Amino acid sequence: MPRRGRLTTWYRARSLRSRLTFLTAAAVAVAIALSALACWFIVEERMYGVVRSDLENLQRRLPPLALVNCATTPQAALKNAQDSPQVSPGGPAPRDTQFVLNQPSLVCLPPAATKAMVIEPEDLRALNLNPKQFLIRDGHYTDGEPAMIRIDRGQLESTGQPALIMVATSTKAVEDSLRQLAFLLGGVALGGVILAAVAGRLVARSALKPVDQLTDAVEHIARTEEVGTTIPVQGEDEIARLSTSFNSMSTALANSRERQTRLIADAGHELRTPLTSLRTNVDLLIRSDDTGRPLPPATRTKLLGNMKAQMQELTVLIGDLLQLSRPDSPKPVRTLAVVALHEIADRALERAKLRGPGLVFETATTPWYVHADAAALERAVINLLDNAVKYSPPGGTIEVRLDGGVLTVRDHGPGIPPDELPYVFDRFWRSPSSRQLPGSGLGLSIVAQSVREAGGEVSLGPARDGGPGTLAAVRLPGGPAPG
Repeated sequence: MPRRGRLTTWYRARSLRSRLTFLTAAAVAVAIALSALACWFIVEERMYGVVRSDLENLQRRLPPLALVNCATTPQAALKNAQDSPQVSPGGPAPRDTQFVLNQPSLVCLPPAATKAMVIEPEDLRALNLNPKQFLIRDGHYTDGEPAMIRIDRGQLESTGQPALIMVATSTKAVEDSLRQLAFLLGGVALGGVILAAVAGRLVARSALKPVDQLTDAVEHIARTEEVGTTIPVQGEDEIARLSTSFNSMSTALANSRERQTRLIADAGHELRTPLTSLRTNVDLLIRSDDTGRPLPPATRTKLLGNMKAQMQELTVLIGDLLQLSRPDSPKPVRTLAVVALHEIADRALERAKLRGPGLVFETATTPWYVHADAAALERAVINLLDNAVKYSPPGGTIEVRLDGGVLTVRDHGPGIPPDELPYVFDRFWRSPSSRQLPGSGLGLSIVAQSVREAGGEVSLGPARDGGPGTLAAVRLPGGPAPG
């Protein structure tokens, strides 16, 4: 695997805390390295600039060139100067100075000279310079010590022969200072990287503490299935938003489980009564056959009729439970189409008339088309009409109107007390005054859910004219014509 691939694999295998620490240390290391390099180069430029400026401003005070302490090499000339120290007629030469003659090739040093410079082949080019020009280059003494060398053109007074005048300044002190500065900057950079890594670790630990809490909460829920667990939220940053979203999700899950548990408990409670009645009737029939004392035909017929009614009640209850088992929000996979609400109302009225043969139905409907699930919407209208039939007195009147997308169903029954109106659409809720009537308390819940899925609204309240009974109103968006 290439080196880059191995590095990427290693980086991705680290924890988020380690990644943040690594990135923090790397960023600080790069910043310190760049700063240290910039500082070192600036100091180097300034220090060498001082030496160069000093050589450039050097006043040329050249003594008469005498052929003393001369040799063919700088090393030999230096030995001659050390063996015979004598003062030249013009006084001592400035700094470390040596003279180079081209014809014959000789290197001459002033009396008492202690250093000689290494001569480069390019130095002889200075013989072609005019007297006001000079060269400055980096070089070395014969003992290897670094130096900066100025090269001027001169000549022998006696013969007029051209010669090179080389003046040098040692740069050993400069290089030693730069070396010490490099060690100092390296130590500071290393210390900065270590401190940055420690600080990055602390910052990562502090910044990721909410993430750790969130992880612990998620693992706790996965391990114990105790939904509803929340974590404290501090601040308004991205971590706080994530924590808030998690708390909202956890609370929603807890509420969903609570509703599910309550639905199961209520369903079990509602199923217990018809099942108990069925079991009692079946036991009575079996006991009569086992004892050889059959029930009278009238009693047996009545008993079977009761069992049939209870089976029908169970069938309706189970259908209502299946209807309510769907989520409250509409699913995209459901069959939605443009349906005629007035035709649905007419079909529901025909079924309602069969269930209330002694009732009077006053109807007035105008065409209205909506975008909805036809089966669910028809079930909702049927439930409204069944509710009106159940609470209407014998020979009562039920008024059904459909005008401008508002379907109203008015009965003339006992009505609903104002304090019970907020609960009429709750699942399994039944008014205390009507507990003896058949029903499961799910019909109006199905109405509310189906109407919401169609984008409409449903309300239940007293009659607008102040008379007895209840007025149910369903408002659905649509139009008087298809499409």
